[in-house]
Amino acid sequence: MRPTLFVPVENQVRELDAKLLFACVAARHGYPVVLGRKQLLYFALPRFAPGIFIAKSMRARSKLMFDIARGLGHEVVAWDEESLVRFDSPEYFTWRFSPATFNAISHLFAWGEDDAAMFAAYPGNRGVHIHATGNPRLDLLRAPLRPLFAAECAALRERHGDYILVNTNFSFVNPFVRMNALVPPKRRFGRRRSRTAFGLSEDFAAGMAAHQQQLFDHFRVLLPALAERFPGRTIVLRPHPSEDHDVWRRLLAGHPNLEVRHEGNVIPWLMSAAVLVHNGCTTAVEGAVVGCPAVSYRPVRSATFDYALPNGLSHQADSVDDVLEAVAGIVERGLPAVSDATRQHLFQRHLAAADGPLAAERIVRTLDQFDIRPPGAGMLERSVTRLKCDARTAIKRINMRRQGHWASDSYGRHVFPGVTLAALEQRVAVLGALLGAAGDVAVEACGDSVFRIAARGAGGPGARTEADPKVPLAR
Repeated sequence: MRPTLFVPVENQVRELDAKLLFACVAARHGYPVVLGRKQLLYFALPRFAPGIFIAKSMRARSKLMFDIARGLGHEVVAWDEESLVRFDSPEYFTWRFSPATFNAISHLFAWGEDDAAMFAAYPGNRGVHIHATGNPRLDLLRAPLRPLFAAECAALRERHGDYILVNTNFSFVNPFVRMNALVPPKRRFGRRRSRTAFGLSEDFAAGMAAHQQQLFDHFRVLLPALAERFPGRTIVLRPHPSEDHDVWRRLLAGHPNLEVRHEGNVIPWLMSAAVLVHNGCTTAVEGAVVGCPAVSYRPVRSATFDYALPNGLSHQADSVDDVLEAVAGIVERGLPAVSDATRQHLFQRHLAAADGPLAAERIVRTLDQFDIRPPGAGMLERSVTRLKCDARTAIKRINMRRQGHWASDSYGRHVFPGVTLAALEQRVAVLGALLGAAGDVAVEACGDSVFRIAARGAGGPGARTEADPKVPLAR
C-alpha cells in the first residue's frame, strides 16, 4: 500500500489543473492523493494518517507548517511553483528559502537543469536530494494533453475573436490585499518591509517596488494605446491572481474593446490569443511552448530586478510605439515568435520533460525509486503536534474573518474561488481519457474544498488516522 500524497493548491487558476494531472498519474501508480485549497487542507491534515506532504515553496514563514507536517509523521518533499522565473541576486536565496525549511524536505523536484543548479548552489542546502524532473504545469502544454482545453479555446474564440492578450505581474505594487504590497504604504512598527518582503533587505525591497511601480505606470499608458491602435480587436488584460483587478477595471474604463478577465487556467487563453504582451511573466514561457508569439514591453530595464527567461523568449519593445509595431507585425503581417534556436536553447536549460515521460510521471517514479515513505511519529509527538495545529487553525480562522488581512477568506476565495465535486470529476475524466486510462481514477469530497483522488476501488474517503479512526474528516 503506497502512502497518501497531500497536495495543497494555493492559486486555483495557476495550479489546480496541473496538480489534478499529477494526482491522476499518481493514482494510476497506486498513490492516493488528497488535494485542495491550501489553507483548508492544512486544517484537515491532522485527521489523516501519515503520508507524503508536497510543499509548493520553502519560504521561512512555512517553518511552522513543515514542523506540523513532520510532527504528524508525514514526509515532506517539494516543488517550487515560483522558481522557474526569478531575479538574479543573492537576495533571492534569503527571500525564498531558509535553512530550516529547505532542509526540512528530503527531495526537491526542479523545473529543469537551471532550477536544479540554483537549488544546489543555495548556501543553506545541507544535502537535500534534487531531481530535474520538470513541473506538471508544463505537462499540460504538451500536444497530447492540449485537448483538455479544447472547449475553453473554442469558447474564448467565439467570445473574443482574434484577441490580443496582455498579462501583468504587479502584485508587489497593486496587491489585492494592501498589506501584501512589497513596501507597505505606511510604516508599521518601525518597519518599511511587508510580510511579502520577508528575507529581503530594506533597500532591495524598496528598489524592486520602485522598479515594478514604473512598469505598472507604463502599462497603464500602453493598454489604452493598444485599444486605440487595434479598434477591431478585443484587448484582454489578465492581471496576476494576487493583483487588485478592480484597480485595472477603474483605470481602463471607457475603452469598449478592452476587457479585464481572469477566468480559468491561462493555457487556453494563450492557445487562443493572437499575441501576448507582458513584462517578465511566466506566461511568456508557457506561450513559447504552445507557439503564442510574445512581446515583452521593457520601458525600464534592470539587470537585478528583471526576469530574464520570459523576456528572452519574447520580442523586445522599449516604447509604446515599439509595442504597437511589434504587435502589428504579428497580427497583421505574420511576424513569427522568437526563433526556434532561441526557444530550444532556453527550453533545454530550463524545462525538463519537454518530451519523453511527463514531469508528473518522473516525479512519481522518483518517489518509487527512492521508496519515499512517511517516517511516522510517536503518539505523544503526534498529540502535541495536533494541539499545535489546532492552535494555528484557531488563529487562522480568526484572521480569515478580518477584512484586509493577508489570510482573509476574501483573499483566499480570490485566489481559490472554489470548485465543485462534479466539475472536478469531469476534469479528471477528461484527463484520464487523454492519459489512456478512462474511468481508472475516482474523485470524492472529504472536506470543504478538499478532495481525494485515487484509483477506482482503492477504498475509503482518505486514510483516517490510525490512532483515532473514528475522527471525522474535515467538513
